Amino acid sequence: RASGETQRMFTLIEALMAKGLAYEREGWVYFDVSADPSFGKLADAAGYEGYESWLTTANERGNYPDDERKSDPLDFVMWQAQQPGEPAWESPWGPGRPGWHIECSAMSMKILGEHFDIHGGGLDLVFPHHENEVVQSESFSGKPFATYWLHNGLLTKSGKKISKSDPGTVILMGDLLQKHDPDTLRCLFLASHYRRPIDYGPGRLDELARGLQAFHGLFDRFERLTGESFHALDAPKHKADGRADSPIPDVGELRDRFLEAMDDDFNTGGAFGELYELVRALNRFADSHKLESATDPGSLAAFRSGVVVLKELSQILGLFRHPRARADSAQDKLTAPLLDLLVQLRTRVRKEKNFALADDIRKSLAELSVTLEDRPDGTSWKLD
Repeated sequence: RASGETQRMFTLIEALMAKGLAYEREGWVYFDVSADPSFGKLADAAGYEGYESWLTTANERGNYPDDERKSDPLDFVMWQAQQPGEPAWESPWGPGRPGWHIECSAMSMKILGEHFDIHGGGLDLVFPHHENEVVQSESFSGKPFATYWLHNGLLTKSGKKISKSDPGTVILMGDLLQKHDPDTLRCLFLASHYRRPIDYGPGRLDELARGLQAFHGLFDRFERLTGESFHALDAPKHKADGRADSPIPDVGELRDRFLEAMDDDFNTGGAFGELYELVRALNRFADSHKLESATDPGSLAAFRSGVVVLKELSQILGLFRHPRARADSAQDKLTAPLLDLLVQLRTRVRKEKNFALADDIRKSLAELSVTLEDRPDGTSWKLD
């Protein structure tokens, strides 16, 4: 809790005052940004668009915009004197409370040290919050505060930022999981770069769910061909040489491209696209080698090795860790036998060369989000 770290905050503030980087006026303590030429480097590096406007209208998110105690409007509060109706703690400068930024520096240094690897947060925190946090922390320690700063795009709903301060935008995860598979929600975040904003909408989740059918179709095909479950496979350990143990040429190349995307500032959207390409490559291989009717164990082993690579890469993104939940209501128990019966009837009319009726059955089922897949060993169905 920030309230438990006030002594640590006092230590930081007093050290910055001793260095001539902070000053006190009327029980308020401010960081003097003019005394540190590095101020602004984080916002510049992040390409933060709001930085320039802040330089002209600077203050802490509109708090006390007419604060004449400041030497410069960009100077930010480290400790503020007690205000009527506000909680307060005793300090060397009188009763008051800490500023927004000093809390984070104090707690981060306590838990992670004066330098740590990764600092995250939303894009809306780049300036002024993180800018102020980094300048006071590095001015105190003389060390880089964080090696990497990862600022994520905001999640919006109909163009509005989702925020607990705006109840109309709040979406409860429990409600979403009642309607959508967890992997669909994961894909909502993985399908675009983490720095980009994501607009939530039921239509987008439905679109992603339809796209994931390509993976589930491959998993079903793998189980039919090998008798194994994709979810029970052991993913291989990451290989230092970056090569994939698969004789299918496209698999090694796609694995390399997946890893290159992940190395490019966690480009999960690009990596996710390579998974789709891998599914297509595996299906092409299975089709070209007619695995449903073939007896060549080498081709089947090659197909299996490619699926193992898909398992490895999907685990990096945390996808497909568990089979999809299956409903077990009376209606769902009846659905599968009825669909099996329709498939059998369609197979019979095809043998009788009544292709028009067979096509009508396929189209009618497609309108009900049921897809048929004709293979040498028979026809299967799946719900989209």
